[in-house]
Amino acid sequence: MSKQSLLSIIVPCYNEEESLPLFYAEITRVTAEMQQKYPELTFEYLFIDDGSKDHTLEGLRKLVKQDKRVRYLSFSRNFGKEAGIYAGLSHAKGDYCVVMDADLQHPPKFLPEMYEAVKSGEYDCATTRRVSRKGESKIRSWFARLFYKIMNKISQTEIVDGAQDFRFMTRQMVDAVLSMSEYNRFSKGIFSWVGFRVKYLEYENVERVAGTTAWSFWGLFRYSIEGIIGFSTAPLGISVLLGLVSCLIAVIVIIGTIIKKFLFGEPVDGYPTLICSLYFLGGLQLFCTGILGTYLSKTYLEVKHRPIYLVRETDENADTFTQTPASKESDKPED
Repeated sequence: MSKQSLLSIIVPCYNEEESLPLFYAEITRVTAEMQQKYPELTFEYLFIDDGSKDHTLEGLRKLVKQDKRVRYLSFSRNFGKEAGIYAGLSHAKGDYCVVMDADLQHPPKFLPEMYEAVKSGEYDCATTRRVSRKGESKIRSWFARLFYKIMNKISQTEIVDGAQDFRFMTRQMVDAVLSMSEYNRFSKGIFSWVGFRVKYLEYENVERVAGTTAWSFWGLFRYSIEGIIGFSTAPLGISVLLGLVSCLIAVIVIIGTIIKKFLFGEPVDGYPTLICSLYFLGGLQLFCTGILGTYLSKTYLEVKHRPIYLVRETDENADTFTQTPASKESDKPED
């Protein structure tokens, strides 16, 4: 008889009230088929409610009552998807762990193929990679591709264009990811930095099954800056280079001005030259100071050692939060 292995399916959720029932129906269908094919597998579904403002938490409470394999954590507020991934990996009990979204943009149908790849021992991780960005705006797709190009040029950590957070990992790789307990998290970079052998499964982009994405263009831009700052010091080098270039330009302008005045007798432009120089050098200084300030702010957040997330409720203490006011009153001792 083969050894039993537990597969933890980790699902960060933020306002997924509409998607949750559809996801649960699909994931249980796929895992039921897997259990027939791979009888050594057992499953747990670990949902992370990232401070949702809709009825996502109520939906998770219902799932816990109807399926003993379902567990959940509910944050005290919205901490972001990165915190959700970290919390899920920290609380997962499985020999294998899968991270995936609740909107079915990460198709559960890939799970058997991922398991086969990791089970073989040839790979420590299996993940998906989008080969198209169908459904996204052209501007957003262009900026996404630009980010991957810049990131791979300025960082020693290679991040594959189109690689997803949808990952099937061994416990060894999960422990390696958890050992990187930094506050400013960029999971795509962390998954690449820890190394291990990864298999990429290519697929066409899939649109959300329900609801709307919580990622705005500005949110994605900030997330990309998080990745660049977290895995590259190249911007600091760029600020030094810009300082040297500005000094060189200043020297050339001074030499040109002296030549024009003393050799050709041309008058030196005063006010326009001064204003242009002030704007150029002032803007350059502010830009370089901004780069330094960004790195310093990240350092500031790290050294405070604040928790990455705070849990308000779990499936283990759900009854405390679901009691009605009347029932709580009745629990009080009589005088």
